[in-house]
Amino acid sequence: QVQLVESGGGLVQAGGSLRLSCAVSGRTFSDYTMGWFRQVPGKVREFVGYCNWSGGDTYYADSVKGRFTISRDNAKNTVYLQMNSLKPEDTAVYYCAASLARTPTWRSSYAYWGQGTQVTVSS
Repeated sequence: QVQLVESGGGLVQAGGSLRLSCAVSGRTFSDYTMGWFRQVPGKVREFVGYCNWSGGDTYYADSVKGRFTISRDNAKNTVYLQMNSLKPEDTAVYYCAASLARTPTWRSSYAYWGQGTQVTVSS
């Protein structure tokens, strides 16, 4: 059984930075590609990026490329989303997710999901 819990969301001014954390409970954390998605009310859940099991292979949506960075610490069973140069359009509920797929960019590729954490960017 895999359980994911996001934290670190909050209110931040445009241009600022925020780091989200996703704590994963389970015995097979290293087996999973870890992804981040975000969702605005009334919109589909949007792919943000993923990080493979070793942390050496990452992929990002064009909308966040160059601003967001995904990393993971397998010893701590934690994946991170570092968000820099935040824009109001980044406002959303952010979800972490776990997938057994190699290059999962689709929501359906993820077997486990966290409950989400709200990120609000002002101005």
